[in-house]
Amino acid sequence: MSQALAPDQASVLADPDERRGGTGTLRFVLTKIAEAVASVFLVIVLGFFLFRLLPGDPVAFMARERPTDPGQIAELRERLGIDKPVLAQFGNYFAGLFQGDFGESYIERRPVLDMIGERLWPTVLLVGSATVLAVALGMWLGIRAAWKRDSFFDRAQTGIALTLWSVPQFWLGLLLLVATNGVFPSRGMHSPDAGPGFFAQSVDVLHHLILPCLTLLAVFYAQYMLVMRSSLLGEMNADYLTTARAKGLRDDLVRRRHAVPNALLPTVTLIFMQFGMVVAGAVTVEAVFSWPGLGQLTYDALHGPDLPVLQGVFIVLASAVVLMNLFAELLYRVLDPRVRTA
Repeated sequence: MSQALAPDQASVLADPDERRGGTGTLRFVLTKIAEAVASVFLVIVLGFFLFRLLPGDPVAFMARERPTDPGQIAELRERLGIDKPVLAQFGNYFAGLFQGDFGESYIERRPVLDMIGERLWPTVLLVGSATVLAVALGMWLGIRAAWKRDSFFDRAQTGIALTLWSVPQFWLGLLLLVATNGVFPSRGMHSPDAGPGFFAQSVDVLHHLILPCLTLLAVFYAQYMLVMRSSLLGEMNADYLTTARAKGLRDDLVRRRHAVPNALLPTVTLIFMQFGMVVAGAVTVEAVFSWPGLGQLTYDALHGPDLPVLQGVFIVLASAVVLMNLFAELLYRVLDPRVRTA
């Protein structure tokens, strides 16, 4: 008969979170939230000062089409608040953020938060659609390629994925524009001649969405495919798979019920951590296709430069990346018990 574990041995083998009454998880969550808040603060600081290194004078850009004397220039600088020292400008800007005030656009003279709100949905639609399709396609191809290792399918898919992963998004977008030759709309999100009604408007938006979404999909599915393939290959020779086969389970069931769930952890984490790369790619893709999202707003604001708009978009996008990374770390702790014991 096996000997019962001594009390001290049992406490060693227990889940650390259980031994600490759940305080370990609480401490971990609070630490990660504090790190996320610190990251957002650094984003605000770096974004404010780095954008002021951009070439160009926003006041000169605003007054370029009409004669303006030095007195009017000085008055305009004072009205915009850019006549003060940089540290004073940062203090005013940071205080405004606590009240939900992202400032006012230099060019359009509108609240930045309103402009971001108008452009947020198109970016969410584009990035969300591309991410969902990239994850589904990448994971499916990665599983098939790993299970058929060294086959023609595996070599072909790996080669295609590596090639597309190295292609710049804007170049691929331009290539698709040339290749389709007007089959799909090349600019904007709506057609002026689209019919009335929800269905007609939805079909029109989807028609415009195809090329920019396909551009992001072609680049970003590759990383999910390669990571899923690598993770599954690491599980292929595990003992539990040999045991499952010895019990008479079909190969398809061994893959779906045993191998794939254990290989999903790195891919699930990558989905959230690579969200920032998808957003960054959307900036250039939106500029190529004139998609009216945050990327196009950033591209237009660079011409001024319209500093409040650039800062606002930068904070929103960077905060979304920080939030996704925070969620990935918390989710990984839930999915993998080994992280809780580390």
